[in-house]
Amino acid sequence: MLEIWGRKTSSNVQALMWAVGELNLPFTRHDIGHRFGGTDTPGFLALNPNGTVPVLRDGDGHTLWETGAILRYLAAQYGSDTFWPVAPSPRANVDKWAEWAKLNVAQTFTVPVFWRVVRTPADQQDPQVIQSAVTTLERSLAIAEAQLVKHDFLAGQDFTLADIQLGHVLYRYYDIAIDRAPMPALRSYYDRLTQRPAYRDHVMISYDELRA
Repeated sequence: MLEIWGRKTSSNVQALMWAVGELNLPFTRHDIGHRFGGTDTPGFLALNPNGTVPVLRDGDGHTLWETGAILRYLAAQYGSDTFWPVAPSPRANVDKWAEWAKLNVAQTFTVPVFWRVVRTPADQQDPQVIQSAVTTLERSLAIAEAQLVKHDFLAGQDFTLADIQLGHVLYRYYDIAIDRAPMPALRSYYDRLTQRPAYRDHVMISYDELRA
């Protein structure tokens, strides 16, 4: 049984939970962080000295933190050979796209765009700064667009860990009030993701509690 610490509205927790859902793993999740608090308590800091979510413990195993490391562990422990290949070369290809999505999409969306649009009061928002951040984000999304013109999924023809790292931010990207560049392949990819039950259960959820 997986034990997970982290609130469901955290984008990193959503990535983890989506993977858990795709792998059909039993879990217990504890709401912690943001309005729930608890990340600065001695008990939680003993689990993760960084005071961040998510944190995972698998049965009696070691406690893990850092979303990418947790996802790779779950993929290696429970994933199929298409989701997380065994052979080094195809695994590296999936890992390459997963890291790229984390560093070039998730990190350039969550704070630079989402926080400024949703978590910042309207009278404190700077439309020019927001648009500049969206432009930076969409330079990376254009790389995904080119890849998705050729393949059904980010790392190729199979759904993989890379899609978790890219896809978990797309619900909010398409839901928030911003002007978006036309990217038909990316939009079609997102529409296909919304048909996955685990995506609907763990990613397509309200973020109203995060609004300024």
